[in-house]
Amino acid sequence: MAKTMTIDGNTAASHVAYAFSDVAAIYPITPSSPMAEVADDWAANGRTNLFGQTVRIAEMQSEGGAAGAVHGSLKGGALTTTFTASQGLLLMIPNMYKISGELLPGVFHVSARALAAHALSIFGDHSDVMSCRQTGFAMLASSSVQEVMDLGLVTHLAAIKSSVPFVHFFDGFRTSHEVQKIEMIEYEDMGKLLDYDAVKAFRARALNPEHPHQGGTAQNPDIYFQGREAANKYYDAVPGIVQQYMDEVGKVTGRSYHLFDYYGAPDAENILVIMGSGADVAEETIEYLNAKGAKLGLVKVRLYRPFVAEKFVEALPKTTKRIAVLDRTKEPGSLGEPLYQDVINALVETGKLSGIEVVGGRYGLGSKEFTPSMVDAVYANLEEKKPKNHFTVGIVDDVTFTSLPIKRQVNAAPTGTIACKFYGLGSDGTVGANKNSIKIIGDHTPLYAQGYFAYDSKKSGGLTVSHLRFGKKPIQSPYLIDNADFVACHNPSYVTRYAVAEGIREGGVFLLNSPWTLAEMECELPAVMKRAIAKQKLRFYNIDAVKLAREVGMGAHINTIMQSAFFKLANVIPAEEAIEYMKAAAKKSYGKKGDEVVKKNWDAIDAGATAIEEIKYPASWVDATDGAVPVKTTDDAYFTDYIQPILAQEGDKLPVSKMSPDGTVPTGTTQYEKRGIAVDVPKWIPENCIQCNQCALACPHAVIRPFLVTAEEKAAAPAGFETKKASGKEFDGLEFRIQISPFDCTGCGNCIDVCPAKVKALEFRPLADAIEKEEENWNYAAKLPEKNLPVNRATVKGSQMLKPLFEFSGACAGCGETPYVKLVTQLFGDRMVVANATGCSSIYGGSAPTCPYTVNDKGRGPAWANSLFEDNAEFGFGMNLANAHRRENLAALVKKLIAAEYATDAIREAGKEWLEQMDDAQGSRAAADKLIAACEEGVDLSGTEWEAEWQKNGKVCSCDACKLATEVLENKDLLTKQSVWVFGGDGWAYDIGYGGLDHVLAMDEDINVLVMDTELYSNTGGQSSKATPTGSVVKFAAAGKRTKKKDIGLMAMSYGYVYVAKVAMGANPNQLMKAITEAEAYKGPSLIIAYAPCINHGINMGHSQLEEKKAVEAGYWPLYRYNPDLAKEGKNPFTLDSKDPTGSFRDFILGEVRYASLKKAFPDVADELFDRAEKEAKEKIDYYKKLNSME
Repeated sequence: MAKTMTIDGNTAASHVAYAFSDVAAIYPITPSSPMAEVADDWAANGRTNLFGQTVRIAEMQSEGGAAGAVHGSLKGGALTTTFTASQGLLLMIPNMYKISGELLPGVFHVSARALAAHALSIFGDHSDVMSCRQTGFAMLASSSVQEVMDLGLVTHLAAIKSSVPFVHFFDGFRTSHEVQKIEMIEYEDMGKLLDYDAVKAFRARALNPEHPHQGGTAQNPDIYFQGREAANKYYDAVPGIVQQYMDEVGKVTGRSYHLFDYYGAPDAENILVIMGSGADVAEETIEYLNAKGAKLGLVKVRLYRPFVAEKFVEALPKTTKRIAVLDRTKEPGSLGEPLYQDVINALVETGKLSGIEVVGGRYGLGSKEFTPSMVDAVYANLEEKKPKNHFTVGIVDDVTFTSLPIKRQVNAAPTGTIACKFYGLGSDGTVGANKNSIKIIGDHTPLYAQGYFAYDSKKSGGLTVSHLRFGKKPIQSPYLIDNADFVACHNPSYVTRYAVAEGIREGGVFLLNSPWTLAEMECELPAVMKRAIAKQKLRFYNIDAVKLAREVGMGAHINTIMQSAFFKLANVIPAEEAIEYMKAAAKKSYGKKGDEVVKKNWDAIDAGATAIEEIKYPASWVDATDGAVPVKTTDDAYFTDYIQPILAQEGDKLPVSKMSPDGTVPTGTTQYEKRGIAVDVPKWIPENCIQCNQCALACPHAVIRPFLVTAEEKAAAPAGFETKKASGKEFDGLEFRIQISPFDCTGCGNCIDVCPAKVKALEFRPLADAIEKEEENWNYAAKLPEKNLPVNRATVKGSQMLKPLFEFSGACAGCGETPYVKLVTQLFGDRMVVANATGCSSIYGGSAPTCPYTVNDKGRGPAWANSLFEDNAEFGFGMNLANAHRRENLAALVKKLIAAEYATDAIREAGKEWLEQMDDAQGSRAAADKLIAACEEGVDLSGTEWEAEWQKNGKVCSCDACKLATEVLENKDLLTKQSVWVFGGDGWAYDIGYGGLDHVLAMDEDINVLVMDTELYSNTGGQSSKATPTGSVVKFAAAGKRTKKKDIGLMAMSYGYVYVAKVAMGANPNQLMKAITEAEAYKGPSLIIAYAPCINHGINMGHSQLEEKKAVEAGYWPLYRYNPDLAKEGKNPFTLDSKDPTGSFRDFILGEVRYASLKKAFPDVADELFDRAEKEAKEKIDYYKKLNSME
């Protein structure tokens, strides 16, 4: 019997790719990165391929670079692969033409993903692979995790045999991240299928000076065409080779594959054609429908390129009358999507189109659900007298009316399948625990298991929904669970936000983690939830996992407790066995950390199994009308009609008419979310407060703010609105208060950590208590008018008196990046334009449906946009070009205006002032206000001798002065000098976007760049970048990074005209304030490199600000400023702002898991790398000291 393994699709692909590859050149991109990560981990731990070697994993600076490396490696005679998706694949297209044109047998494994168009989507469809169908790569599609392994093997074998490169693709997330129990193919069996003579022939073609040849020549019109046709015979041979290996793999596995596989009734008239995971949905559906008397068929497309028309037609039953072709992509303006056109062409070329009606449709874009009910709708459309062509399914298109109606709900899951759902909070361990549960059941029982994990777009702290299925047969249900046997809600705040008790079968189990008794639940649970529980006769259980976790010493980690409770209640396997397996896993995972850690985990496991309380709810719940209600924040139609349904996980139901065709959305909408996800939130203690405002500066989510109130405002405030006399002359007569927004707080605790008062002015208290006492106060404070006071904006205290124009983002609790973003918006937000690189900062800064960038009382705030990952500096530069050019034209207009015959004195005076101040931030704003007022007054001819004619002409005057003044008013939004900012992380700045960043800085334009340096690719899960220091353990550097950190600051300084600063808020906020204000004021390019601790570092993010302080004190992160304006004054432009290290470098790095884990996993190299890292840090400081001492 074949060995089984419980893995996801990415691991299945990597298992095969590793066997056949000498080299893998890669670049991280969601959702394909795990393929390269597991390969790197295997290589670090000595796993060998079929050739007895570890695979050489090379992380490049971009996908284009990875493709170039693949090309070069293949030319060098090494079997080479890469793993990619989406825009990353598109960046590889130029090299794909070269690789195929030179008949090099590379393999690209692609977790197919949507392309960024009107918006970014990291989720799955076929837009990327369909964009590559013309490159000359053969293309093979897999539908499930098992197929990824089986057909991945066929792909490598066929590429080597045919000398044609392949794209092996499968659906991003739906297959790449779905966990399944599958049968593993051993390397020994793979090796028996490999054509070693073909490998030898390939290596013999390698570039080698011992037997040289030339490749990649330039050809003229006389021979290029013939050259393109010369490879035809290789492509002609591909289908036969693929089928040969499908047959040979089938002999090993017992699983049969063909270029096109038919499933269904042999005499079916209505046929569906599809590829990818949707094929499994369709297969499961027609099995269900055919068992009820239908006669339906399905053709699964395996080999998409070359598309073999004869084989496709052979797969169709002779009774075929109607075909529906489903494409998981959209090609605007085309006659139809790619697979549809291929099917039409195949039928025409084989003469089989007569008598067969073919329609095409789109489904599943951006991982949109594709369910049995939707498959049924497609077949129902074929039954219509005139089936709809170019349809969509799975959405409601009320604009162009392409969508098919879902006429009935079809539950096609096999009888006996146990379905479970878990609602968790990102980073609370729910997903990890569920993966562990699948592994326990998959590895220790004959049951099959499937797991899929749905996330919202927030970072850690967002919603996760785990979908687990268990059964006695292989599971072919690649869609979300809507009829569960067991549902667990791990966060009590969800009961009013999501329909967590809906979609549970009658008599099913519902488990809630909450501190509530039955009596309290009468008030805390919404009426709709009570009705759902009672109507479905659910067995309802409660567990106070937060309390239990604290009692057993697990802190806030409830995942082990909830996992144990699941096994106790779900009856998938005997609870006693599951608990023993859990304890064995805990012993294995934590044994090295000591018996005490193991005991805590064991105690948590026991607590979860024994502390469950069954809730004997009253029968009256079936008609409940009273209970908790969601927090009502606004009656704004955009929120209620668009945002609220999406937040409630009901976005699938929104019709096309609710969407913005160009993807733009209003700002300032995170204020309406009110997530309430914290367990504890800070409480202000006025008598201890020294009014430094450092808590507000450090807050990653802008939930803690200082407010200044007048006596009148204080008198009108709620009863608990406590204040103290504001300190500082500029605040005479005002009262001061620190106010927390409890619903928006994530409970990180950094505000408490940074409070410098002798006795802390902040302390934690339970969220429920804070909501009761502080929500009314917050609502009052937030509505207070902004006060235009003469604060020193360049100080911590003064800056925090300004409203943050970035608030309540979806960033991780304790995020090291967002405090910098928030500060920049406080200082310059009312005139900011932001170009944001794809990455963490674009996800927490620009994820639908809400926007954290907001406006001040005058309606002004940051205008933000994201283009791509690789081009962000150029994108921002383009914004700057546009603004500069338009303002040049405006300046010319103002010059004409003030010279016009009838221009008023006020216009002339204001226009002259604006021309003098147009490049000064504050000056241009003040002058703009005067010019706007003067122009508005000037074009209003009321009470003048020209009023009658003016009124007659519709209040339009034809004189040059009025025309020009009107034109100035039409462009008044350009009068104030914009502050153009480019935001991004180190993956962008140091790697994929560095060429563009360097060029933009070199252009010597007035543009500001903020690099939030986490020293790794944060958004894609913690991969190595050139910002990663020596010795750090990150993905793609599992055995510790062997090269030192790139110094982009020094590289930028070499131009001599770029302002550069290296900052760390938690270490020296005053230096940060100087750097940011100097950088923005500098009339040229500026680069601020900000240290940003990240959850991927393996630290307690409640102390992220303290971690920055430690980094500077240990000499790990020196602080400096390089100001070219000082050089113009004959002064040294470089200032080293940090003192000599006072802390231990080694102690600092070993306090972070990213370093400490190297000591555990590879102790033989750890000390050497740590010594080198410390030496490199010291050398860097010494060099900065030399710069600092220069005359």
